[in-house]
Amino acid sequence: MSAGPTALVRAAGALVWRVRQGRLQVVLVHRPRYKDWSWPKGKLEPGEHVTTAAVREVEEESGLEIVLGRPLPGLEYKLADGRRKRVHYWAAQVAGRPDRPAVHARPPAVHASRDEIDAVRWADVDVARKRLTREDDRIPLDALVAAHEAGTLDTRAVLVVRHGRAKSRSSWKGEEGTRPLTDVGRLQAGALVPVLSAYGVADVVTSPWLRCCATVEPYTTAAGLTPDRREPLTEAEHADSPEKTAEAVAAVLRTRSDLALCTHRPVLPTVLDVVRAHAPEDVRDRLPAENPYLRPGQVLVCHVVRTDRDAPDEVRVEDVELHTPLGS
Repeated sequence: MSAGPTALVRAAGALVWRVRQGRLQVVLVHRPRYKDWSWPKGKLEPGEHVTTAAVREVEEESGLEIVLGRPLPGLEYKLADGRRKRVHYWAAQVAGRPDRPAVHARPPAVHASRDEIDAVRWADVDVARKRLTREDDRIPLDALVAAHEAGTLDTRAVLVVRHGRAKSRSSWKGEEGTRPLTDVGRLQAGALVPVLSAYGVADVVTSPWLRCCATVEPYTTAAGLTPDRREPLTEAEHADSPEKTAEAVAAVLRTRSDLALCTHRPVLPTVLDVVRAHAPEDVRDRLPAENPYLRPGQVLVCHVVRTDRDAPDEVRVEDVELHTPLGS
């Protein structure tokens, strides 16, 4: 059955930015079919996660390998056939040397033909604002400029991952630390790969228990990384000393690289307490507040900024996103 006229078309893209000689610049693409200048973006493929689509479409249209940063305001508008189109946007930067493991975990992109994109340009933001064809495309640009002026555009991503679905406690006769993932859990682990890659994850910290290690294993294998296994992230160590768990999580927030942390449901309240302690009120209000906090395989993306160059350990969680990689 074909989709009706009210079907929602989902698309994703990014505002790729850099600073040159003190000037904020962004990437624009020209589409000859529409004779317009716009942001690199495109429709989600069937079953594709929105973050994966954003990274793929930007590379296809601009030729740039990117890493996503904080989210920007999206757009929704009516198409000529009566359907609604919703476009999700992120700030993004060109992948650098620290991001190569994440880029290595991605499939090769097929670049757009010149019939689709015939020009790619870096432009100062004031020039870009004038060159954009659609008035609404200035909305995410204004948010990008405001974040830059506030010093909150250049963020790191800390991804909090709840391990994939595991065999039930009642059905497992072995030690708790050896309880494995189910078939669904393994699918969830595989679905995490493009999401962690989209945010440039270059380090993975995990509980050493099997279900957590198995959840991050597809990504660490694809990216060529060795996971950092830390006992304070296990259920048992957390029950004995939640203070040590909190210290470990706080250390992760202060890490300079884009990083994923994988742990268990009973540990999540302490993890979220640490995130909450480093977040302003509007961000705290958007954090998961009720058990189970995250469902198996879900990811909380924390966008972290350093608040003082002279105090590198001082960080703030500037924004958060919640993603369900499998089936979203």
